[in-house]
Amino acid sequence: MSVATLHDELIVFDGLIISKWSEEVFDAMRSGGLTGANCTCSVWENFRDTMLNIAEWNRAFAKYPDRLLKARTADDIRRAKTENKTAILLGFQNTTAFEDRLEFIELFKEQGVGIVQMTYNTQNLVGSGCYESRDSGLSDFGHDVVAEMNRVGMLCDLSHVGPQTSRDVILASKKPVAYSHCLPSGLKQHPRNKSDEQLRFIAEHGGFVGVTMFPPFLRRGNDSTVDDYVEAIDYIINIVGEDSTGFGTDFTMGYGTPFFEYLNRDKGDGRQLTEFWKVDFPDGLKSISDYPNLTAAMQRAGWTDSKIRKIMGENWLGLLDQVL
Repeated sequence: MSVATLHDELIVFDGLIISKWSEEVFDAMRSGGLTGANCTCSVWENFRDTMLNIAEWNRAFAKYPDRLLKARTADDIRRAKTENKTAILLGFQNTTAFEDRLEFIELFKEQGVGIVQMTYNTQNLVGSGCYESRDSGLSDFGHDVVAEMNRVGMLCDLSHVGPQTSRDVILASKKPVAYSHCLPSGLKQHPRNKSDEQLRFIAEHGGFVGVTMFPPFLRRGNDSTVDDYVEAIDYIINIVGEDSTGFGTDFTMGYGTPFFEYLNRDKGDGRQLTEFWKVDFPDGLKSISDYPNLTAAMQRAGWTDSKIRKIMGENWLGLLDQVL
């Protein structure tokens, strides 16, 4: 089957996009054949500011009904495929928007939030991030948050979470959890990358791994290509299996250095956590419109059509069927 024909048939679900939302981005989603995505609407924000971000999304849904669809279930994502739209599953990269109120979790679920990362790089009320000097694990309040997220139907994301806190969430959750966007430390050592042991542990407990292409975490950094990205996906498939793997690009389309500085300071304006990277996305995946190039790279790597279908989106939908 040709790349174009296969890509047109695929359900393409991106496990993490944090771009500067605009008509240009929405057009790129459609031209790239993106069926659905977990789109970040909160990182360091509190309850009020996150609600304002969701209000901005609601205006976008009203303005672009021919292109966007607000997803609350996996079936909404399937419906977007038939209607030639992109389904937006709202997501957080932190639990700061919950503040210290468990009842806020259900309020956000009612607004269409389906995926929430437990911590973003550092310590919060729930647990520790991957850049925290001491990972104290999941707090007692964190256990309550996991239980409430399970109850209302939100996916617990562990991508930027510290190893002990991640392990605690994996054991505490009654529903599958995920690394929505990570890379293996077996290809490059980095605090944000996950060891073979961590990858194996989440899979053994029914979890899921979305593989990112964020250049600082790839084996060849800013010199990486789409083929290097497929190499990293295959590395993880060989550990967790092709039924427990998807992709999550971490596309930051439209953003520049000030945004990365905001992300890489504690709480957005505190201590510097990492260097402020020059981010040059892999050759072949410079834009959200380039998803067909990922399908082509998978074909070049000798993947079967069945394997491509799973990794490009079917596995994500199976996970979301269980959780949302």
